[in-house]
Amino acid sequence: MARRLDVTGAGGVRLAAWDYTKPTGEGEGPKAAPRPPAPRPAPAPVARHPEGLLVPAAARPTPASTASTPSAQGVLLLHGLMGHAAHWAPAVRRLTGRHRVVALDQRGHGHSQKPAAGPFTREAYVADAAAAVEQLGLGPVTLVGHSMGALTAWQLAAERPDLVRALVICDMRASALGAASQRAWQDWFRGWPAPFPSLDAVRRWFGEDDPWVERPNPARGAFFAEVMAEHPDGWRPVFDPAQMLTSRETWVHDAHWESLAQVRCPTLVVRGLDGELGRAEAQEMVRVLPHGAYAEIPDAGHLLHYEHPQAWSEAVEPFLNGVLTP
Repeated sequence: MARRLDVTGAGGVRLAAWDYTKPTGEGEGPKAAPRPPAPRPAPAPVARHPEGLLVPAAARPTPASTASTPSAQGVLLLHGLMGHAAHWAPAVRRLTGRHRVVALDQRGHGHSQKPAAGPFTREAYVADAAAAVEQLGLGPVTLVGHSMGALTAWQLAAERPDLVRALVICDMRASALGAASQRAWQDWFRGWPAPFPSLDAVRRWFGEDDPWVERPNPARGAFFAEVMAEHPDGWRPVFDPAQMLTSRETWVHDAHWESLAQVRCPTLVVRGLDGELGRAEAQEMVRVLPHGAYAEIPDAGHLLHYEHPQAWSEAVEPFLNGVLTP
């Protein structure tokens, strides 16, 4: 189980964070969401949140009075573009016994506010993460970020070393992706057959029918089904695709090697063998980092922590235990 915590982000934007820390005296951490069988997954257990977002059973909020472990070292999880905090649920079970684990719904995502006027700049995302660390008393924190969330994490580590103890970068490139990549994403959003008539249709399209899918990927379908909400005309994403493109616009045209080199804390770069971060670039990132380490997960793609939560935990846990052990 996870309980909701409220954070005030940059410019007063309301953010939702989810504390996965096992309550004092409880025997187990939050249970991971079950992995769907191939080739056609069964629906993952979900609960309907009052705001409309489907939330995995592992991420249902518990009463605010539930106590966590105040002495545990803080870990803040930052999801990627279009994701939400509960996407970490399958992977966090093994981490909650020793650490205080909190996942943030970033602005424009999940249960956090989606301000029509933004901003959705790098500065805003980084300031939001800093606000979460400070307001929740997590610092010095270990930041674990996936994709865009990893960029936010290392930019915060570079700008506010006082707040960050260690860093885990999951499948995020430091090189510029360029204008062609942004145009491809614009075309991709336009090609979505939304609204979807059912969650099964969501799973089928993102897991099988999407032109970007090279082979059936049930986990990808399940990933997107978690960020859909039901409307009178069908199922639509809880995020605004235009806001996602705006968020992406602020980082795809630039390289981020300079900020990476400014990260002084221990850092683990993790990639899936079939992910978006190639081995050569990942190893160059490790070389650029003053205290870098490398891990890779066989058979994993971009959604490495969601597709292979057990393997992800086994790759990350030794690093976390090393940097968080007093």
